[in-house]
Amino acid sequence: MPKYLYLLAYTIPLFTLLSLVSKGVLTFAAPIFAFVFLPVLEFLLPLAKENFSKEQEEQALKSRFYDYITYSMLPIQYGLILLFSYMISTSTYSYTELFGMTFSLGIACGVLGINVGHELGHRVKKSEQLMAKLLLSTSWYSHFFIEHNKGHHKNVATPHDPASAHLNQNVFSFWVQSLRGSFLSALSLEKKRLAKSKKSFFWQNEVIRWKLVELSQTLVIFYFFGVTAAVCFVFAALIGALLLECVNYIEHYGLHRSKLSNGRYERVTPHHSWNSDHPLGRTILFDLSRHSDHHANPGRKYQVLRSFHHECPQFPTGYPGMIVLSLIPPLWFRVMNRRVSEWVNLKKMSSTS
Repeated sequence: MPKYLYLLAYTIPLFTLLSLVSKGVLTFAAPIFAFVFLPVLEFLLPLAKENFSKEQEEQALKSRFYDYITYSMLPIQYGLILLFSYMISTSTYSYTELFGMTFSLGIACGVLGINVGHELGHRVKKSEQLMAKLLLSTSWYSHFFIEHNKGHHKNVATPHDPASAHLNQNVFSFWVQSLRGSFLSALSLEKKRLAKSKKSFFWQNEVIRWKLVELSQTLVIFYFFGVTAAVCFVFAALIGALLLECVNYIEHYGLHRSKLSNGRYERVTPHHSWNSDHPLGRTILFDLSRHSDHHANPGRKYQVLRSFHHECPQFPTGYPGMIVLSLIPPLWFRVMNRRVSEWVNLKKMSSTS
């Protein structure tokens, strides 16, 4: 993928900005772009299945261009939150317009906050990890940093992972499972870490510390911009979190790792995650849609994630369209259950041949 195509990542903040400075139907500019315009385009555009050569990969890893794009999302996200709060506190909006603005900021919370936070959360530099936590905190989801890296990647596609959806499970029950289970898993993981080092469960608990940061951010909005802005921000954060859970739902739906004779599960491979090589979802979401390689190799930066087109199950369209489809369970089951069955049968045949 040519590197300058990743500048398309700025379309989400740009359409969110348009939503926040508008009235009427344009307050819904971001959701219309994300969940109407993008899915239609992805049906029309060809797949981008190509991988870098070894030399191209080395060049991409040396280029700071890819890092600077992710870093820039931190001030952009906080700038959008400040603008959102200011506009609500200084202008009069109908309930419909407030919903449009809140929905739009919620998309930014999910895409800029959680998605970019996810990418930076896999980095080893402390500065990048701090940026990840700050971004995640804009959706009240900082505990994702702990649970995702230490829980989800270990337990993915097993019954022990709250963020892996089972066959015939609808997205709404999954929301409850993952929201609750991921938070409790993060607390449990922190409890084990602190017990090992004999540290205080409360005062040195990263989950609690960052929940206090999230609460403080919301109280700052309340103090300077009023109760309406603070309440709308909380709802936007919730929308961002639910968007993440929609993504979690689609990424591993119906896929399971086999249990071995020693009681452990088989290692994670590309065929335990759904993959999408649709170009707009790839560039706007920092190659999150190449999820099969991400789980098989979680340390790889987004710009060098590879497509294992014949080694992993493929979505019929990109992430934006699949998220919309997941919200209509009968259609989701009709489209995806057949694909799960075909993929499982294919793997059985290949393992016995």
